[in-house]
Amino acid sequence: MTVPARTRSSWLSSPPAIVAVGWFCAALAASALGAFRTSPGDPPVALALAAGLPPLTVLVLAGCSSRFRAWARSLELRFLTLLQTWRVAGLAFLALAAVDALPAGFALPAGLGDVAIGLTAPLMAAFVVDRANRIFVIWTALGIADLLLAVTLGVLYSASPAGLLRVDLDTGLMSTLPMSLVPAFGVPITLVAHLLSLIRLSGR
Repeated sequence: MTVPARTRSSWLSSPPAIVAVGWFCAALAASALGAFRTSPGDPPVALALAAGLPPLTVLVLAGCSSRFRAWARSLELRFLTLLQTWRVAGLAFLALAAVDALPAGFALPAGLGDVAIGLTAPLMAAFVVDRANRIFVIWTALGIADLLLAVTLGVLYSASPAGLLRVDLDTGLMSTLPMSLVPAFGVPITLVAHLLSLIRLSGR
């Protein structure tokens, strides 16, 4: 399953692509400067803002701006779906859990959920997007639920006051490069793609 060349070129030169690149660069720079590191006992405020503000912004715009909704409904749904393919990189969570770099209670659900969504994204794009909206909505809901579960478990296994499930190993690795790019860039941009897909679907 491939994306038409015209669609790819228009996306690469579009304002959303420029915003995404700038967003990635900002997340990378903030990570390199240690902006997402927190002292034991302190809540991960900076990382929470980086992960939560972009999807919340999309929700606000979707509810308040008809122009934004019209723009979202002009997007290529198949392309938005294929963006989820990158989540097969969730295998990294499984590898880190295997060497005790991350708590298994966090890494296994987060990694397996990401891999499942990433592997099925091409199938959704090829066979479901134009034929069975209900199945696509269920798949999208599962993709969103997986991300929210991963974020929740990441907090519950952290060294912060909310780390109720932490025992010997915490999720501090997720606040340093390269793993900090996952919650600071990967999670929010993936959530945004899911939300834009739902807005696009609502226009049919």
